[in-house]
Amino acid sequence: MRILLVEDEAGIVQFLQQGLEEEGYSVTTAANGELGLQLLLNESFDLVLLDWMLPQKTGLEICKSFREKDKTTPIIFLTAKDTVQETIEGLQAGANDYIKKPFSFDELVERIKIHFRNLETNSILQLGPIEIDLNKHIVSSYKKEINLTHREFELLHYLVKNKGKVCTRTQIIEDVWDIHFDYDTGVIDVFMNAIRKKLNLKKEDDYIKTIRGVGYITND
Repeated sequence: MRILLVEDEAGIVQFLQQGLEEEGYSVTTAANGELGLQLLLNESFDLVLLDWMLPQKTGLEICKSFREKDKTTPIIFLTAKDTVQETIEGLQAGANDYIKKPFSFDELVERIKIHFRNLETNSILQLGPIEIDLNKHIVSSYKKEINLTHREFELLHYLVKNKGKVCTRTQIIEDVWDIHFDYDTGVIDVFMNAIRKKLNLKKEDDYIKTIRGVGYITND
C-alpha cells in the first residue's frame, strides 16, 4: 500500500516515514502544499496523511482540490487544530479522519488499517465488461470468469483502480512490483499482453489503452 505524507516538520516526516515503512507501507513525502497537491493529482496513492498548516498551500486547500478529482482515497488530517468547528471544516472539505498532534504512532497505524479495511469492503471494480471482485479475487470479462495469475490480477487491479489516469511504466513497476531501482519495465508489456489475451476484449472497445513510450490508461 502506498501512502503520501504531506508534512513540513522534518522530525515528524522522518519519524513517520521510518515507522510506516517498517510496517510495510511505501511512503512518499512532500514538504509543502504545492508539491503535495501535484503528487496527488499526478500519481496514485492508497491513503494520504495531510498536515493542515503547510507552506504554499494549506492542507484544507489540498483536500478540497483533490476531492474534486478523487472521491475515494482516504485522507487523514494530522494537525494541532482541535476545535469542533475546525474538525467540521476539515471533514466537510473531504477528509475521512482527524488525528491531533501530538499523537500515538500506534493509534495512527490502527486508524490507517481501519481505512484500508473500509476500502476493501467496496470490493467490486468495473471497467466496461470487466469486473474485479477484490474480496473473492475473481475477474470476469463479458460475464465469463477469467483465470489470472496473482501478478496479472494485481496489475489489472492497479490500472482499473486508477481509471482515467495515465499510469507510467515506472509507477507500475514501483507500485505493483515494489521495485524502486533501475529495472527493465518491458516485463510489464509481457504481462499486459497476457491479460488482454485472457480478457478477450473486442478490438473496437479500447478499455485498456497503451500510451507508447509512457505506459497505460484505462477508460470505460
